[in-house]
Amino acid sequence: MIFAAKLIVLLFGLFIISTGILMLFNPEKALAILRKAGSTNFINYAEITLRLIPAFALIISAPDSRFPDVLQIFGWFMAGTSFVLYFIPRKYHHAYSLKWAGILKPKQVRLIAPFAFLFGGLVIFSVS
Repeated sequence: MIFAAKLIVLLFGLFIISTGILMLFNPEKALAILRKAGSTNFINYAEITLRLIPAFALIISAPDSRFPDVLQIFGWFMAGTSFVLYFIPRKYHHAYSLKWAGILKPKQVRLIAPFAFLFGGLVIFSVS
């Protein structure tokens, strides 16, 4: 169980890094994806449910990690916010993603990308 949880956390870290790559090299595509968040019932509930997988993997792998308290808190935060999103009307979730996609410009998305690399790397480091 711990091995599977760590593997999922590693994949989550790689996902965050790959998101950073997308943000750096194709910020317009990253913003287009952000605009789709919560846009349909399927997308909304699929993204919320998929968030729970790394959230619980973080919680399960936390005791055997380099930063047990941090991973535990982050995992529970992700799980808690996911459960909240299940009960918030989809239109508010979508409106929030549209708001940020409208505020952020491609240049700003590129500037944020290194933080995704750093965060994804820290996630990987925490369980490696």
